[in-house]
Amino acid sequence: MGRPRALVAVVAGAFLLAGCGSGPSQVGAAAVIGDHAVSIDQVQDLINKAVREQPYAQKLAGEHKLEEVGRAAVTQLVLHELLLQAAEKQGIKPNYGQIDAQLAKDPLNGPVPADASNEAQAVSQVVARSRDHRESLTDTYLAQALAEKAIPNLAVTFDFTTIGTLPDPNTGSTLQGPEAKKAALDLARQFAANPAAAAQRIGADVQYEAQARQQAKAAGNNVDSIPPLTGLGEAVPAAQAGALASTPIFGSPAGTVTAVPDPREQLQGTWLVAVVRQRTDDRPVATEEVPELDAATKTAIGMRQLQPLFDKLGVRVNKRYGVWDVVGMNVVPNQDSVEGLVLPPGGSGSAKQ
Repeated sequence: MGRPRALVAVVAGAFLLAGCGSGPSQVGAAAVIGDHAVSIDQVQDLINKAVREQPYAQKLAGEHKLEEVGRAAVTQLVLHELLLQAAEKQGIKPNYGQIDAQLAKDPLNGPVPADASNEAQAVSQVVARSRDHRESLTDTYLAQALAEKAIPNLAVTFDFTTIGTLPDPNTGSTLQGPEAKKAALDLARQFAANPAAAAQRIGADVQYEAQARQQAKAAGNNVDSIPPLTGLGEAVPAAQAGALASTPIFGSPAGTVTAVPDPREQLQGTWLVAVVRQRTDDRPVATEEVPELDAATKTAIGMRQLQPLFDKLGVRVNKRYGVWDVVGMNVVPNQDSVEGLVLPPGGSGSAKQ
């Protein structure tokens, strides 16, 4: 893969349907979450309401793209059920006084304009505004409460390497976009199939990065502000991980291999391939100064706490809507649309659903 070229480029550049089993039937269900089912009728009702009330949904209807609203509806209804169960398990109850005070201002009131520029965000807002607003706000409250409870006790030890802009040794062109994604997913599959080789490969990458940084400093370049591109046995508290704590690296058991878009601001467009060595969540983690998390990051970290529960309950999504992407924590059209991979040791290379 021309690994030295990849590291140099990054340093220089910025610097479902499973068997029915027991429980609710999949027939007539958009999704089954443990002993609860989200019906196809529920999803269709939300789609119909969105088209009646939301200009952005009307635009999608004209473009024959209402399946995007359906996927977002299934996503939010599945997460709603998981949030309720996770909160009950953690002894968290909604503060309805706080929720109702927010509801009085109703941030979900009003239309999502047809010319909204961010499609994914607009579709999510269309569904949130078509649902019961108190329920949507309660979901956000519970996600943030789950994060606040989990963060002080959560730490993950992992090995990682970074796939960035990768010059082709023959053409000199850069590897990015879909090609960079493919390289990261292929590497994750290799790591899952051979954990020992993963440690060896990442160890070599760590040594190479150290040399590359020394050479860059000797040339007069300031590389101290660039986050680590590789790491071996990195023990990271969630409290100091920021957006990284919202990724499957912090939601997966030991032995899991993940390939995800790197959430670190300075490394936008690169990929993080990691092997989880240890995950602890049952005791306070000693940390240095803890940065304040914004509401969106806190919500995302709380949603990530649902990943183990999703697996435990064996959530099933009706194929008419798509497949569950464990990286994005949402329903996507097909396996080609997933944001990344989460693989157990010896994983076959398919995304978990």
